Amino acid sequence: MPERTQLNDEALVERGQARAELHRLLREKRVVVTAGSGGVGKTTTAAALAMQAAMEGKKVLCMTIDPARRLANSLGLSEMTLDKQTVPAELFAAQGLELKGELCAMMVDTKRTFDELVEQHASTPERRDQILENPIYKFMAESMAGTQEYMAMEKLHAVRQDSYWDLILLDTPPTANALDFLEAPERMVGAVDSPAMRWFIEAFQGAGKFSLGMLGKGAGMLLRAVGKFTGKQLLEEIAAFLVGIQDLFGGFRERASEVSGALRSDDVAFVLVTSPAPAAVDEALFFSEKLSEADMKLGAVVINGVHEAPAAIRPTDALAAELGPHFPGHDAKKLLQAMHQSLEDERVRGLSDRNEASRLHGAVGSSTPVVEVPELETDVHDLRTLSMIASHLVNASV
Repeated sequence: MPERTQLNDEALVERGQARAELHRLLREKRVVVTAGSGGVGKTTTAAALAMQAAMEGKKVLCMTIDPARRLANSLGLSEMTLDKQTVPAELFAAQGLELKGELCAMMVDTKRTFDELVEQHASTPERRDQILENPIYKFMAESMAGTQEYMAMEKLHAVRQDSYWDLILLDTPPTANALDFLEAPERMVGAVDSPAMRWFIEAFQGAGKFSLGMLGKGAGMLLRAVGKFTGKQLLEEIAAFLVGIQDLFGGFRERASEVSGALRSDDVAFVLVTSPAPAAVDEALFFSEKLSEADMKLGAVVINGVHEAPAAIRPTDALAAELGPHFPGHDAKKLLQAMHQSLEDERVRGLSDRNEASRLHGAVGSSTPVVEVPELETDVHDLRTLSMIASHLVNASV
């Protein structure tokens, strides 16, 4: 196989500077949030950055939402759990790596986090239990759009107040829409403070229980029609839930505003993760714009799985003759043509990746470091291979 095309000195310096800037981000920020569309390596990037910071002496907590089992295995854990787990220093030593700090990992539980919010803001134990045991609440806490994104931010905010941690890495939920994460607090507040919900609350709160006879004529007619399809019990559950949510809404709204504001603080930085696929780059650029509009700080961009274009070659009779003795029984010319086609396909893919990377570089500007991680021949399956990713991200030695 021919050598890969060599980068010029300017490109090498630029890549080194980008990695140095991302390394500086790990040293200076207390919270780093990896964000982007699904399937681009956010979780692996977060874990590699967390691992690197811990190896350099920081106490690091890496939080993720829905990690693949492979990530747990790469950290030497049998599975990710809802409680934090410490990655033993012995596992690092077994891979020839030195852990100077501490690395813990945990999975964010949307339902548990929402329960904790209810327990904190409910006015009485009775009201707390009424909400937690309500089936509508259980559905909302686990399934409503935007809940997962908001609870990830809420958990981050809660953990951030623990001074024990030097660095917190949050891997955001996989999403097809960048706005799901950025607008999560506002969406959650809007969901429990919409005109329809306020109407429901006003209709039922005075009665104290579900009673169509106590409602106004218009409301009663509407809800009788709805009740024919849903049943009276469901309406009762909805009413009880809405009244309960209203009880804690003031504290909840204040908390959502606090969470949203915390993401704009100076000790928080976003690392936008993408692949060189055109659609992924488009979404990364869109996300970058929305971060800027929301006054949230884009610390760096990571492009995972970048292919380098191999140098072009031309098949010749001399090359076929040289190849022939190594593959007896095969037509050397046909074999060389197939190898050449495969090489050309790789070259086209590499050039496409380079064009997309250049487009992203130009769009985010020179003030934002763009770190490129090459396509690796092996999957991330242990601490050693995870450290390889870290070495491409921050110029760390493997």
